[in-house]
Amino acid sequence: MPKIKVGVLGATGAVGQRFVQMLQGHPWFEITALCASERNAGKPYGEACRWNLRGDMPAHLRDVILQECAPGIDCQLVFSALPSETAGEIEEAFAAAGYGVCSNARNHRYDPDVPLLIPEVNPEHLALLEVQRRNRGWSGFIVTNPNCSTTHLVSALHPLHLRFGVKKVFVVTMQAISGAGYPGVSSMDILDNIVPYIGGEEEKMEEKEPHKLLGTLEGDRIRPAELTISAHCNRVPVRNGHLEAVSVEFEEAPTMEAILEAWESYRPLAQQLRLPSAPQPAILYNPAQDRPQPRLDRLAGTVPGMATVVGRLRPDPLFHAKFLVLGHNTIRGAAGGSLLNAELIVAQGYLGPEGAALAQSLQVA
Repeated sequence: MPKIKVGVLGATGAVGQRFVQMLQGHPWFEITALCASERNAGKPYGEACRWNLRGDMPAHLRDVILQECAPGIDCQLVFSALPSETAGEIEEAFAAAGYGVCSNARNHRYDPDVPLLIPEVNPEHLALLEVQRRNRGWSGFIVTNPNCSTTHLVSALHPLHLRFGVKKVFVVTMQAISGAGYPGVSSMDILDNIVPYIGGEEEKMEEKEPHKLLGTLEGDRIRPAELTISAHCNRVPVRNGHLEAVSVEFEEAPTMEAILEAWESYRPLAQQLRLPSAPQPAILYNPAQDRPQPRLDRLAGTVPGMATVVGRLRPDPLFHAKFLVLGHNTIRGAAGGSLLNAELIVAQGYLGPEGAALAQSLQVA
């Protein structure tokens, strides 16, 4: 069957480039439009984009002419890597025009009728799309993914929350410089240093994103999960990969063996459906005393960069358990998260009968 036509909004930026890279050879999706700012629209992609990822820019895209970020492009689904300064209105215009929008931007993450989605954690929240279309009169939709630090924290917590009920979380993040985009943090600020502040990051983790992600769908709204989170977010001199030190208190204290078993037996819907970008398994436990480490483990798993790696599980004298969590911030924490969201949307039939038929033809749905 023909592939689903997709576009990338903000294709020249760091996350946009990662979208372009991850869509190469995708079994379901084919890039038919690359979009950028008015300043770069009309230029060939190879001229306007300074490629910053390993390997070369895909040769067949070098001469593709960049289009403006406006409806009318030839595709059914768009991936938004737009900056927050411009993403909100542009994404709404695409959704109103009938496009599916999978966004990495923060603008609509906290809208009551917009799913904030991790396919392994809360696939049932896609039911909000019908509410969103009804509320806004759209034929399209917007789905968002959380920020990079929240993504891997909640991914590691979810199987434990299902089994034991998470009550309190204390997390200290050590976040890579690529999380700040390109060119990221000044070398004069980050070399021989740790910057103990990332604007807005602690608020997202403490008050917003985990509560919505782990919340319960009740009718046409999400009832946020009742848990308390304290976060310290730090920028460290690592290129890719966010490492997080996590302590957790549960409703009922589990054994360390029970926590390990919860991670090891975890097989959520995305893995059951065998979505193309879903790692098998979703969570990897590394038993070494000094792992996980960003340089060694950020690309672990069957789909490099898409798994959550945990390690150093042990009792916590203040709470019940503590452990480390590692994840790749620009792959799973950004473009890869949106890509997996799109795959779930297709497999669940939210992109229309053509998408559902494609999923069925590949023995996914």
